[in-house]
Amino acid sequence: MTRIAGMAGNRGRNLLNIADRRPGGAEFAVVLTNSEDAPVLEAAAERGIPTEVVPLEDGMSRREHEEAVLEALSGYEFDLVCLDGYMRILSDTFLDEAPTTLNVHPALLPSFPGMDAWSDALEAGVSVTGCTVHVVTDATDEDGAVVESEVDGGPIVTQEPIPVYEGDDEDGLKARVLYEGEFRAYPRAVKWFAEGAIDVDLEAGEVAVDADVASTDADDHDGLPARRLVSDDRANTLRYGENPHQDAAVYTDYTCDEASVVHADQLNEGAKALSYNNYNDADGALNLIKEFDEPAAAVIKHTNPAGCATADSLAEAYEKALSTDPMSAFGGIVALNRECDAETAEQIVDSFKEVVVAPGYTDDALEVLFEKENLRVLDVGELGERTERFTEKPLVGGRLVQERDLQSISADDLEVVTEREPTDAELETMAFAWQTLKHVKSNGICFADGTETVGIGMGQVSRVDAVRLAAMKADEHAEGKDAAGAVMASDAFFPFPDGIEEAAEAGIEAVVQPGGSVNDEDVIEAADEHGMAMAFTGQRSFRHD
Repeated sequence: MTRIAGMAGNRGRNLLNIADRRPGGAEFAVVLTNSEDAPVLEAAAERGIPTEVVPLEDGMSRREHEEAVLEALSGYEFDLVCLDGYMRILSDTFLDEAPTTLNVHPALLPSFPGMDAWSDALEAGVSVTGCTVHVVTDATDEDGAVVESEVDGGPIVTQEPIPVYEGDDEDGLKARVLYEGEFRAYPRAVKWFAEGAIDVDLEAGEVAVDADVASTDADDHDGLPARRLVSDDRANTLRYGENPHQDAAVYTDYTCDEASVVHADQLNEGAKALSYNNYNDADGALNLIKEFDEPAAAVIKHTNPAGCATADSLAEAYEKALSTDPMSAFGGIVALNRECDAETAEQIVDSFKEVVVAPGYTDDALEVLFEKENLRVLDVGELGERTERFTEKPLVGGRLVQERDLQSISADDLEVVTEREPTDAELETMAFAWQTLKHVKSNGICFADGTETVGIGMGQVSRVDAVRLAAMKADEHAEGKDAAGAVMASDAFFPFPDGIEEAAEAGIEAVVQPGGSVNDEDVIEAADEHGMAMAFTGQRSFRHD
């Protein structure tokens, strides 16, 4: 376990933050200050941390004071020294005898060293400042006098950027650098030391961090970085969030080259702006139609597909997608993966839609679409490649980050496990249904016929209920099609045969699912009893948000 000697001159808020968080299991052996009135003494004592006071007495030189500090610390065992507002420049008298000593400076060194970093940043008019955790090195001459050019000049361990906002004053910026910058960066540095993941080369003036690497070296993964810095700029404030009592804004990453609704041009400028929910649904719709090379259309409602289809023409694809569940499509989002033509536009405006997303529009299509005053028309430009690698989900106190689910399957990837082999047409439908199902909230079930959906069961806490919902949608909501003879795709394995029984009752004749349940044999037996074909993908496609 790493034990720390903390040295502070006043409140020691960084030290107390580290003590409370115990990064890497590190604990404080002692907190020392040179002022008997320093508030950190009482705060440390409340946490059960021993304290020492070594006042700077009249006539005491720098080296004499440091020798007294070393004497006061000699009764404690510690592996790391952490400074926090310790207003004394340390010389080699202390640094040569102590273990590695860290300090945190309220600026992105080498910019704005010295005592007034916040004011210097504001005066310089920079848009970003931050903090730096660095190794403390000797900044004195042979006589113990401070060499100003060498202060805050030790090797950098880590930094944290903080934006400077228009209208910031010194107090506001100082607080933000502390709470949003130093409170992140200092524990991170201590954790690296505690885990033995850091190597300091004072002669070379370098710090190497082994922990700051990808999470895996597997051949089929690049891994996840130990630290992600995400800096987005606010593009616009929104009327409200998911509900009217929630404030909201949309932020943009200008380095993103992939077609996105955030960067899309809204062509009918007179229409109202996109809402929070519009952005969320439009993003989901666009991601779905990116799955297909053939002309594809999707209608999304509350981030779930109400229908999706591919066809020889865009208008035909839209007609098939809409007919899956036209009732649920009311007020939905339409996404197309081809330039929208007038024939498709005429179908879109035939019922109420909120947004249309496409990689371009003919003039005739725009003339039709613009007839609907508040139908937002988004041009995302050429779809191109899917280049964004990660998706994120914010949590209170952090965020989940994962690689995007870019899996795709073909007939060659499927393992047939039933007595009956799927037909070529069923294999094609399995692949289509699987690509669509990736965008259905779990537990998800997709009924499909050819390359069009006929019923979708989404967001159920029971897989068999998702099957029942898909069957109900197919029988009661779909126009001109039903579940009879269709293929069923499941985003995870069937734990029991009951899902297959429900599917058979609905008329399903083939199933694609991941497999992997302890009850796979029972599920396969049920499929065989009903003359179904079943294939395993060997991988699931959960979507939980």
